[in-house]
Amino acid sequence: MAEPEGTGFTSEERRRIPMASPLDILGEPSARQNLRVWEWLKESKAAAVAWTAIRIWLGIMWIQAGVAKLWGAENPGFLHNNGAAVAGFAGHGVPAYTWWGHFLTGFVVPNAGWIAVLVAVCEFAIGIALCLGCFTRIAAIGSLALLFTYVMSGTASVCAFYALCAIVLLTFWRTSSWLGIDGLAASYRQHHKNERDLHTPVRRFLSRVAAGTPTVSKTA
Repeated sequence: MAEPEGTGFTSEERRRIPMASPLDILGEPSARQNLRVWEWLKESKAAAVAWTAIRIWLGIMWIQAGVAKLWGAENPGFLHNNGAAVAGFAGHGVPAYTWWGHFLTGFVVPNAGWIAVLVAVCEFAIGIALCLGCFTRIAAIGSLALLFTYVMSGTASVCAFYALCAIVLLTFWRTSSWLGIDGLAASYRQHHKNERDLHTPVRRFLSRVAAGTPTVSKTA
């Protein structure tokens, strides 16, 4: 059978041409670059001010919720009466899924006493951590975990907006925690590491002198 004109390849040559694999066509994911504005949002000190404001605001919201449960009007339902608030919420709420409803009635309601205390303490601790910028990523993950349980149990309220703020803090964790204890700790570790690397040759020389190890001396 004759080859179509204009191809420039014979049947034998065409069989020898390697076929491109899907990976060759798609390329390496690690070689893809982010948008410049995205990188700017992750590294900009100006953007860090906005993320810090979101972090502190979300922390204040959690502190208010925790204070109300620990010392405020919601105290009797959480720290007393065997967690009556949690038991009532879990037992009479509208769960998002049937299996979650079974979890609420089968586990949460019988253990409402200590779960109520745990919820109150966690809300207050998460708020303090976010305001101080201490363990920011852990606090943001804790926020998402609590919000997940609230939404799954039938309470929407402002949970979606709180969750969005927590996701922003996780996404831009380098700058969202820069103005806080996490940023100070990271800066200290960086400077301390640089100083340790700078003085390592001097310390090694002094240790050799103290041990009596002969050193190389220059001769005229």
